[in-house]
Amino acid sequence: MHHTGTDEYCESCHVHTHVYDSWKLSSHYNNKSGVKVHCIDCHLPPKGNFRYLKTKACTGLYDLWAYWTKDSADFNWEQKGQLEHAVTMVYNESCKECHVNLFPKGLSDDGGTAHLYYEENEKKLNLQCISCHLNVGHYDPNYLHAKMHTLPVLSLPSGAAKFTEATRIEKFENFREQIPGTSVSFEMIAVPGGTFKMGSPDNEKFRREDEGPVRTVTVSPFFMGKVEVTWDEYWSFHIRTASEGRIAPEVIKERNLRAETPDAISGPTPPFGNPDQGWGGGSRPAITMTHYSAEIYCQWLSKITGKKYRLPTEAEWEYAARGGTETPYFFGGTPKQYSSQGWWRKISGADTAVINTYAVYELNSDMRTQEPSRVKENPFGLKNMLGNVMEYCADRYAPNAYSLSGASVTDPKGPDEGTEYVVRGGNYSHDAADIRAAARSRTQTEEWLRTDPQQPKSIWWYSDMKGIGFRVVCEPDSSLTQNNHTNHNSNN
Repeated sequence: MHHTGTDEYCESCHVHTHVYDSWKLSSHYNNKSGVKVHCIDCHLPPKGNFRYLKTKACTGLYDLWAYWTKDSADFNWEQKGQLEHAVTMVYNESCKECHVNLFPKGLSDDGGTAHLYYEENEKKLNLQCISCHLNVGHYDPNYLHAKMHTLPVLSLPSGAAKFTEATRIEKFENFREQIPGTSVSFEMIAVPGGTFKMGSPDNEKFRREDEGPVRTVTVSPFFMGKVEVTWDEYWSFHIRTASEGRIAPEVIKERNLRAETPDAISGPTPPFGNPDQGWGGGSRPAITMTHYSAEIYCQWLSKITGKKYRLPTEAEWEYAARGGTETPYFFGGTPKQYSSQGWWRKISGADTAVINTYAVYELNSDMRTQEPSRVKENPFGLKNMLGNVMEYCADRYAPNAYSLSGASVTDPKGPDEGTEYVVRGGNYSHDAADIRAAARSRTQTEEWLRTDPQQPKSIWWYSDMKGIGFRVVCEPDSSLTQNNHTNHNSNN
């Protein structure tokens, strides 16, 4: 028992030396007290009970099987270092076995507040010590969970000049919006109005109850962002409007109603941690902001461009995602064909040849967001409607939303009341079953703010949701669409 529990024995089978090296750089090895925390202290339950013996035996057999049958060069080590995987390999009771006193001498006020919050909500929110202290066992120089993130410096490309005015729209056609005062621009796609069947039929594989009943929906023409709002676009807003102070949402909304200039909009406070997760900025989708933050961005963009930007309604989003099709995916194929769910798919693998070219999801994402160039457009010319990041809609969420409006409706806007909002599209960590055009989800505000160290918690940034972003819709002037609003039925 002793021999198979030494660090040297663990290293003999776990041949990823970079993990061993990062352990030696971590505070569990390299610290002032000289205390050395061993592999089994974190990766097995506390000693002295049957669970310890059972877990040790099962884990050891699995590790031996992996050592003999797998090539460690094929492993995605970066993915295995993410919190989502770490919680399956670290035992929280083992953390508490050593850290008996959560309020030691010298603990900062912020640390005391965070630990008190942990004690009060550990079971309710399924909190774990590594939710905030992921790098204590294996050092990661990019891990910044509880440190204030500094604003980026947006540098102009060589020879680029700042735009002095927004793009003028004279026709209902695709255009490239220019953000005044910056060198940042983005594509907007003219989506024709039309009628389609919203929701999933009863026989669609992996269908959920909140995806029906299927209803006939007509939407008016609108412009939609070709891709999700990028970091370049979002940081332009953040830098222009950033505020160190906390202002209640209702106060900001009241000020925005009276505001005459874009500078009157109060922007986000700096986030805790690195909001791009170290994956990169630029044209990657901006992530981790709250629904409220996305709404304020749209207000700012509207004021600075003179247009009416907003989040898409759920009906607009699904209409745009389908691109005139009625199948689970706009590119054809079935959820059963693409999904990894089920024991047989675990063995045989899913069919990825087609879906990989149109969506960023669990099997091709490397468990992170990807740039728009990774995928092809849908029939309307939009990218990443399915996968990459989940996208906010303007509608409040209700599981029975479709049944509230009848079998046929025009430009629905969702229920009038509700505490959470609809999110659509799935993200980089989702199975193919969850990125179907009809698949619905919702914000989970309390769950997504579990480890926010601030009191009160941020209204701008989520601390525990990485795969969320948004794209914008622009309402066209009615004069632009009079000759374009034909009934573009999805059967055509």
